[in-house]
This record gives sequence, structure tokens and C-alpha cells, in this order.
Amino acid sequence: MKLVSWNVNGLRAVMGKGFMDFFSAADADIFCLQETKLQEGQIEMDLPGYYQYWNYAEKKGYSGTAVFTKIKPISVTYGIGMEEHDREGRVITLEFEDFYFITVYTPNSQDELKRLEYRMKWEDDFLAYIKGLEEKKPVIYAGDLNVARLEIDIKNPKTNRRNAGFTDEERGKMENVLANGFIDTFRYFYPEKESVYSWWSYRFKARERNAGWRIDYFIASRGLKDRLKDAKIHTDILGSDHCPVELDIV
Repeated sequence: MKLVSWNVNGLRAVMGKGFMDFFSAADADIFCLQETKLQEGQIEMDLPGYYQYWNYAEKKGYSGTAVFTKIKPISVTYGIGMEEHDREGRVITLEFEDFYFITVYTPNSQDELKRLEYRMKWEDDFLAYIKGLEEKKPVIYAGDLNVARLEIDIKNPKTNRRNAGFTDEERGKMENVLANGFIDTFRYFYPEKESVYSWWSYRFKARERNAGWRIDYFIASRGLKDRLKDAKIHTDILGSDHCPVELDIV
């Protein structure tokens, strides 16, 4: 089974930059998006063979997630059941026979870390949400988690130490997730691989110089370890400031 995740940074914009070419070529069983920046009715996606699920932010042109799946889910829920977190369209959960699949767009701590306190609350509440699901069956979640976990996950770790996405607090929350029984699937397969990133700033020709961050992930319950086949980061796919990431399972 092939699972793909992509922060498209505006779906309507990326549609004109080869999105459907990659979507068709990927032929994923489940394909999820973050940062769609849409309201209901602003786009029509003709995706034969896929069920579509969308979650929109209340604020126009902001956040938003989507999941396209060949397999009809048993149930679908939107958000994590907490109003303070569920206004921004950040989470969709699909229940399948033997696992839950979640697309998530984690809040950015923003310039000068003005949203770091909120981010810490989000991290605790999201972990509680996935651990609650895990009591019933294993969980796979995918998306832009807005944190570079390790120093090898970022081009310039020393100069970014207190920047949003590479603070000790955010990285600590990620390690706490892993300590609670989850796997960073890319690092599971490639624990020491360097210079492989999933996001590059639009400034300073960052992508040309590969001055990037690995902030897009597939995280899986440890109970699924034996089903993990491979993880990929499609650095050659353009159209957004992020590239797609992939998890293959058996």
C-alpha cells in the first residue's frame, strides 16, 4: 500500500504547476494534503476511483487539509474534538479495518515564537488524541509537522536553534511522541542519511542550494513496524515550497 502526503501551500496554485501529473504518476492508495487554503466549493477535483474528504479553516485562504483514498473508510472525523484546535481545518482521521490514518497540519510557532505556547498545548492534546485512537487500533499520521527533529534534518542547525520549527521545546515534543510508542518512518529506514529535506524557503534560492528542513513526516505506531516497507522524500517534485513524502506498507 502506497501512502503519500504533500503540503501544497495553496492547492489552486499547485494545480497549475503539475499537481495532477504527480498525483496520477504516484497512483497512491491514500494521498493527503495540507495547507490547501480553500473554502468549500472553491475547487472541483475529478479523481476517479478516489473518495474525497476535506477539512476547511474558518479563516479564508488559510490552512486546510484533504484526503483522497481508494479504500472506503469505515468512518471519518474532522478535528480532534477540541474547539480551540478545530477551527483551522488541520486534522482529518480515517478509520480503516486495521489502522487509523490521519492527515495533520501542525500549527507553526511563527516569528518570534509568538504561537509557541499554543503549539505546546496542541502537541499535548494531539498526542492524547492519537494515544486514545491507538487503544483501538494502530495509527499512521502524516503531514507537515512544522519541526525538524534532528540536526541532520536541517541545513543550518546552529543558526536556527531558536527559530520556529527548531526550538528545543518543539523537538522535545516530537521525541516525546516517539517515546510514547511511535516511529519516525523515514529515520527508521535511513537513520543517518543527510541533506534530504522536504521544505525550502522561497527566499535566497534555498531550494537551488538545498538549504532545507525535513518537516514533513509519516509517523506510525510501533505495532506496525513489521508492515513498514520503505519511506521516501520526493525532492524532485516541484510546485510548492514543500515536496511530497511517501510511506509504503505491506
